[in-house]
Amino acid sequence: MTRNHGYALDAGWKGILAANGVRHQDVLRCAGLPEELLDRPDVRLRTEPFFRFCQAIEDAIPDPGFAVRLARSLEAEWFSPPVFAALCSPNLSAAARRLARFKPLIAPVTLDVSDTAAGLRLTFRWMESIAQPPTLLNGFEIMYLVRLARLGTRTPVTPVAVVMPRLPDDSAAYEAFLGVPVQEGASPTVTFSAADAQRPFLTSNAGMWAIFEPELRRRLVDLEDTATFTERTHAVLLEALPSGQLTVDAVARRLAVSARTLQRRLHGEGTSYKEIVRETREGLARHYLGRTRLTSHEIAYLLGFEEPTSFFRAFHEWTGRTPESVRQAAGGAADPAS
Repeated sequence: MTRNHGYALDAGWKGILAANGVRHQDVLRCAGLPEELLDRPDVRLRTEPFFRFCQAIEDAIPDPGFAVRLARSLEAEWFSPPVFAALCSPNLSAAARRLARFKPLIAPVTLDVSDTAAGLRLTFRWMESIAQPPTLLNGFEIMYLVRLARLGTRTPVTPVAVVMPRLPDDSAAYEAFLGVPVQEGASPTVTFSAADAQRPFLTSNAGMWAIFEPELRRRLVDLEDTATFTERTHAVLLEALPSGQLTVDAVARRLAVSARTLQRRLHGEGTSYKEIVRETREGLARHYLGRTRLTSHEIAYLLGFEEPTSFFRAFHEWTGRTPESVRQAAGGAADPAS
């Protein structure tokens, strides 16, 4: 898995916020970020501060139509290499797969692409599931894909289905743009019909893609090469937890180093293998409790615990709370197994 070092944050936000009557300095201050942050070059934020930034925008601009206006601002000429590469694709199916491949260059987000009986299903997943993403962010990611489909085909493509983990207070603006009702579910997902997925892109440009692909490949390699051992260990654990293969030796083998080398490198980065396992488990537990309907028994299994009671004890040690109290505080449904 390619690990990303944060969300790219550029000066364009100053104009977007100003156009909506909001001072960018006020938003940054509310998010606990430096007021001059948008004046700096090549700014990247990790997941938690970026979520705070998005939440501060949502609080400053409570209009549900803002996410729609943001999506509409995406134009074919809007230059972001991964987006431009997607628009150079022959159709939406190819565009989604290219975007999934290069999305980590923009943000620590993965885009799962699958062909289903209902059509082309695209699901966003955050690499660092620390907290519930703001509704604004979930909504924009979905509408961004719909806007991409409409730009490429130059037709008013309407998705078959749209799912968001938390519905906006007023979904009318979302549904007017999307053309379908927004349903509640575990992860932000949009499904397009098979016909729309294969509809030719009028922006297709094989020549430009041939020029851009080598550079995008190089950027992915650079991103992977600069990943810390902490990030790499975290990435391996996300995949290994359900299997219960949590020993330092097993993870070290996945990283092609010895257990001793892994522990030494982690110590040099100011952490330990035990601490990363704890942080990863706690982060995933909060994610499952706040954003899914999984039972505590199922969560225990997914986190690599042999017994639910072991998970309950560990969670209380991490947080001082029970899993069910955290689920209820996040607004989730009661544990079906309780």
